[in-house]
Amino acid sequence: MSQDYIEQYNHWLASVDPEEKIELAALAADEKELKERFSLPLAFGTAGMRGTIGLGTFRMNLYTVARATAGLADYIAEQGEEAMRRGVVISYDTRRMSFEFAMEAARVLAYHKIKAYLFEDVRPVPLCSFSVGYLHTFSVIMITASHNPKEYNGYKVYGEDGAQLSPEATARVVKYIEKRDYFDIGKADVDPSRENVLGKDGYALGDYITVIGKSVDEKYFEIIEKLSLSPEAVAKEGSSLKIVYTPLHGSGYKPVTTILSRMHIPFNVVPEQALPDAEFPTVKMPNPEMPDALTLGIKLAEELGSDVVIGTDPDADRMGVAVRKDTGDFVLLTGNQTGVLLMDYILRRHQEKGTLPKNAACVKTIVTTSLSRKVAEHYGAVCFDVLTGFKFIGEKIDLFRKTGAHTFMFGYEESYGYLAGTHAKDKDAVVSTMLFAEMVCYYKSVGVSLYERLKEIYRALGYYAEKTVSVYFKGLQGMAIMSEKTRALRDVEIKEIAGRKVESVTDFMVSEKTYSSGKKEKIDFPKSDVMYYALEGGDWVVIRPSGTEPKLKLYVSCGGKNAEEAAAKAEAFLNDMKGYVEP
Repeated sequence: MSQDYIEQYNHWLASVDPEEKIELAALAADEKELKERFSLPLAFGTAGMRGTIGLGTFRMNLYTVARATAGLADYIAEQGEEAMRRGVVISYDTRRMSFEFAMEAARVLAYHKIKAYLFEDVRPVPLCSFSVGYLHTFSVIMITASHNPKEYNGYKVYGEDGAQLSPEATARVVKYIEKRDYFDIGKADVDPSRENVLGKDGYALGDYITVIGKSVDEKYFEIIEKLSLSPEAVAKEGSSLKIVYTPLHGSGYKPVTTILSRMHIPFNVVPEQALPDAEFPTVKMPNPEMPDALTLGIKLAEELGSDVVIGTDPDADRMGVAVRKDTGDFVLLTGNQTGVLLMDYILRRHQEKGTLPKNAACVKTIVTTSLSRKVAEHYGAVCFDVLTGFKFIGEKIDLFRKTGAHTFMFGYEESYGYLAGTHAKDKDAVVSTMLFAEMVCYYKSVGVSLYERLKEIYRALGYYAEKTVSVYFKGLQGMAIMSEKTRALRDVEIKEIAGRKVESVTDFMVSEKTYSSGKKEKIDFPKSDVMYYALEGGDWVVIRPSGTEPKLKLYVSCGGKNAEEAAAKAEAFLNDMKGYVEP
């Protein structure tokens, strides 16, 4: 292997602060660790960058954050004085070093005479996305590693539309980042302590940094309150409703409890998981997709006789839910099931109230259940597919606004991210929690449980099962091995999967769909490293690499005469396809 990592290590050793020199010096004899930390830079993509906290080019630290921000500053300066004046909102969640990284970003922007609006305390992704339009800023930085383990942190960048940066803009930022040295970054000379900003709103911290807070929050709450669809049901059933909520030690606590209180829906917060804690001591991972994340919530719900348990991840863009089955036991809903319930509820209530637009539209990602389309069509709405990544849903929202061709009603992805309203262009677990709690009230008012409503949808529109697995590629070369696997997959002609005929294969990298007959046609989608296998009967399999980790993700969606048949097909498809991509 090239000795460049040794040169990088020595450069860092000579440049860091005295205490950091001690940490790095202790690694001198650990060649494996040096290669891991210094062989590559932390990749910056459309989802920003994410990694383990520590010193080194392949770690999240003050130096990698400052370098990324300097590259962003150069990109903003390229756009002109107005972009610099409009500036950047900076938000952060409850993870290790989140505030310190946010302050570092603010200082770098201020040095470059770019206005920075720094939140006075932790805020979730949806408020961060909302603030772009409210403050008319040019960009947003969100410090978070979402639902990753506690050792991680990350850095997301949003554009002036409130969605994550486009591939084109990201490429420009990356070019500027690559020109920067980690230790030659200018920073404004301001007090970087958290105590200096905590609880303040409208406070000027130097010439180019303004601390923001409750005034932005209040406008956000005013807007999402208007998305309520069943105030009568809330008034009738809300007082008897027993909801258990857990923020999983994250940034969702204040906004979620605030909106539930304003809706007059009683709730109980899991006490062990209420307060911010960067160690996330009560869970293996602070991820509401994982069953153990809601274990304490379900325990409290059993004690209280609660109807539903809701959890949000550290940056409160994802929401997980557990509801009671007919037997009285709790079941954790999948992201697809939760999304279908919310889509059905929103369209149903608008139809009942006579407010459903004739051009109503929902948006889902290509790896989200096919049942979504049937739900939308049942109410006379259309359902659009987009690539994985909520920024593509945000792009559809903007397109609908500009053309007037459709009215956005709801968008979601199978990975527990949902959005109602156009106040944000990213997943919003705050508004999703509000609507889910309201939905519980609504169905309770008509004598139906949520679990029964889900079964009604299956009986009316068909049974579907979705499964997702991740295939990991370990080691420093994991990303390269993963890329080679996806390249090799394109050279294999797959005619059937688990005995089911492949009717077409869509390669999003070349924007081309190939039918089993040999006919080819172009597709109007952005280029992406995704393979989509459409099977006879409407089932499908998708394979795509993760944008931030060395892993391939396999998705399947299958219909069936009943739940058992659909689940068995999904399992068979996954087992067959894993043979093509496993190490």
